[in-house]
Amino acid sequence: MAAIDKSGTFTLGSRTVKRLGYGAMQLAGPGVFGPPKDRNAALAVLREALAAGVNHIDTSDFYGPHITNQLIREALYPYRDDLTIVTKVGTRRGDDASWLPAFSAQELTQAVHDNRRNLQLDVLDVVNLRVMFGMSEPMEGSIEEQIATLAELQQQGLIRHIGLSNVTAAQLAEAQKVVSIVCVQNMYNIVHRKDDALIDNLARQNIGYVPFFPLGGFSPLQSSALQAVADELEATPIQVALAWLLHRSPNILPIPGTSSVAHLHQNLAAAELILPQEALDTLNKIGE
Repeated sequence: MAAIDKSGTFTLGSRTVKRLGYGAMQLAGPGVFGPPKDRNAALAVLREALAAGVNHIDTSDFYGPHITNQLIREALYPYRDDLTIVTKVGTRRGDDASWLPAFSAQELTQAVHDNRRNLQLDVLDVVNLRVMFGMSEPMEGSIEEQIATLAELQQQGLIRHIGLSNVTAAQLAEAQKVVSIVCVQNMYNIVHRKDDALIDNLARQNIGYVPFFPLGGFSPLQSSALQAVADELEATPIQVALAWLLHRSPNILPIPGTSSVAHLHQNLAAAELILPQEALDTLNKIGE
C-alpha cells in the first residue's frame, strides 16, 4: 500500500512548502473573471486553508483580473512567515474575459508591479512565466527575452525565484541557461501524462512540478474507471486523483482549488488516502 505523509514537504528555492497546496483561481467570478458571488465565503476558504496547514498558494493578478490577489491580501495580510505565494505573469484579460498574451518586457514588468501592489508584497516569492504560444497545450517558441526580463527584475530584488508555466522541455532548457528555475506548472493528471519524462527530469534536479486540472481531459470511460476506484476506497474521484499525483513523484505539488470550505477539507484529506497496489495498477492503466 502507498500512504502519503500529509506533512511531506518540498523546497522551492529558499522556500519550504507542504506538497498539497491551494490554487486560488476559482475564487474569482465565472470564467475566472470579475468578483466572486460570495466574497465572505472566498475569504473564509483562504483563512481555513492556512488554518488547515496549507502554506503554498498559487495565484495570479490576471485572475479576475486583480480579484484573487486582492482577496488573498484581505484575508491573510500580514502573511505568516512560512506562507509561500506563487504568482504568474505573461497573460492579460480582455474586456470580453478573453485570455491574451502579455509577453513584452513592459507588460511583464508591469505585471510584477501589479502583483506586488495587490498582494502588498515588496518581494514576490515565486513568479512563473505563463507561456501563451498555446492556450491549453505547450507549444515551442523562444522565451529567452521574457526570462531575461524576469531575471533582471529578480536582480533588482523584486522576485525571489522564477518558474515556468505551460512550457516544453526545450523551453525549460532555454530558460535554465539564463536563470535558475524552481518549478514548472503544466497540465498533468492520470490520463494526461505527456509530461512523464519531464517530471522525472525535474525530480532529478530537485525542481518542483505543479500540475493543474487534476480531473481535466477525462473521457466518460476513464471517468467511470476513476469513479470505480473511488467507490472501492470510499473516497471521491478528486481525492483519488490527488492521491495518485502525490504518489507519482515526490516533486509533484498539486494545487487543487475550490471556493467551498467543505470541498477544501475534502481535497486536503487526499494526503491521507491510502492507495492499495491494486488501485494504483488500475489508475496507471487509465493513462495508458
